[in-house]
Amino acid sequence: MAKQKNREESLEVALWKSADKLRKNIDAAEYKHIVLGLVFLKYISDSFLELYNSLLSQMDDGADPEDKDEYKAENIFFVPPSARWSYLQDKAKLPNIGKLVDEAMDEIERENPSLKGVLPKVYARDNLDSKALGGLIDLIGNIALGDTRARSADVLGHVFEYFLGEFALAEGKQGGQFYTPKSVVELLVKMLEPYKGRVFDPCCGSGGMFVQSEKFVLNHQGKINDISIYGQESNQTTWRLAKMNLAIRGIDSSQVKWNNEGSFLNDAHKDLKADFIIANPPFNVSDWSGDLLKNDGRWKYGTPPEGNANYAWIQHFLYHLAPTGTAGFVLAKGSLTSNTSGEGDIRKALIEANLVDCIVNLPAKLFLNTQIPASLWFMKRGRTRQDILFIDARNLGHLINRRTKELSGEDTNKITQTYHDWKMQSTDYQDIKGFCKSASLQEVRELNYVLTPGRYVGLEESEDEFDFKERFATLQNELVGQMKEEQSLNERILANLSKVNLAVGDE
Repeated sequence: MAKQKNREESLEVALWKSADKLRKNIDAAEYKHIVLGLVFLKYISDSFLELYNSLLSQMDDGADPEDKDEYKAENIFFVPPSARWSYLQDKAKLPNIGKLVDEAMDEIERENPSLKGVLPKVYARDNLDSKALGGLIDLIGNIALGDTRARSADVLGHVFEYFLGEFALAEGKQGGQFYTPKSVVELLVKMLEPYKGRVFDPCCGSGGMFVQSEKFVLNHQGKINDISIYGQESNQTTWRLAKMNLAIRGIDSSQVKWNNEGSFLNDAHKDLKADFIIANPPFNVSDWSGDLLKNDGRWKYGTPPEGNANYAWIQHFLYHLAPTGTAGFVLAKGSLTSNTSGEGDIRKALIEANLVDCIVNLPAKLFLNTQIPASLWFMKRGRTRQDILFIDARNLGHLINRRTKELSGEDTNKITQTYHDWKMQSTDYQDIKGFCKSASLQEVRELNYVLTPGRYVGLEESEDEFDFKERFATLQNELVGQMKEEQSLNERILANLSKVNLAVGDE
């Protein structure tokens, strides 16, 4: 199994390097739609082809491989003849290949209403060289060649997910707008454990939270149909990525909605009460239309300031949470301490309502689009215990390049196990100085409702005893030694100058 995983990883890396060579002068932000659109086209074509061949072998029994209803019944996209991968790959060397791919995307959307407005039509643009596009089609055409549909979807899903991450890295700051780092998503999902129920993300980006939730269920022998997905995204191009990302995983995305007004002004799921909310909203947004929503029914714990959406997001999540639901989300670290414009009063109200379950302080450099320190909030309705778990994970993680860190599986397991042991009141849980602390509500009140984990967990204990007097004496001796050396050097310089002056006087 490990060998298989390594093969897939090396395949993804090799594909990325080859695809990146073909990029030439195209910006990563534009190129991702070109590449990911082709990966998606390959996926739906492979899925179609397997059922097509099966129906072909059953023609004597009345099966019709060109009957669209046959594919609809199996939840497979119908691919018209001129949009099938084999047709396009045969024409990959033609100078008009870009036009043919755009037409293929149009045809697929016409035949499959759920994909309307989703697929990219960017292949006939002047800045995309037809030879480079042909090379890209050949490259992607070899992914999962000859595999079964399930295997093909798995490999192509891995490639799609890996490419999303690489494009986010290539885009840097802008990439963070559609992509939450995989290790952060995995941590949220591991802590929430969305085995069964309704999962909601009202700022879903490219859908990574949903993909990891479905993976989590499968990895724990759960039933994929036991969870249902609800989402909303205000950026249309990002929403398209989400729809493709979910479709390539076989995840029903019919309840993942787009409108350009966003969740605050145009809530696409007004009546939804979710069992799990998992999200990474944009940090510290100032232009969230707060001036138009002063008397909104969602602000049960206080009206959020017009200049910062953090506490609007928190209350939006709570509004959509079922009576025993749990929310886990990323937020700027400043939200843990801010007292400006009534934010401190809202935080106090949330704590006094016993809604805050756990706070995790994250390491710096995890996010591509911001250097703002981040934290994870976990909130739960129907809590009976009267304490909050604080975890300070700032010292975890490792650099993957000069600017970016990620959490390892060991890191996420450490944080997750701590949370679960605490939640289950296991004897395995214990406060660890510098890392975790279960603080009573009274302790939080005494610290004026500040939720920064560092204020509770304290400093990590050192294995070596630090002798201040000894260290001070050592530094003092070093300083005295340096001063003596400098004095001796100055004396030698003065002596030499005197000799020079005497020699000049003699002349």
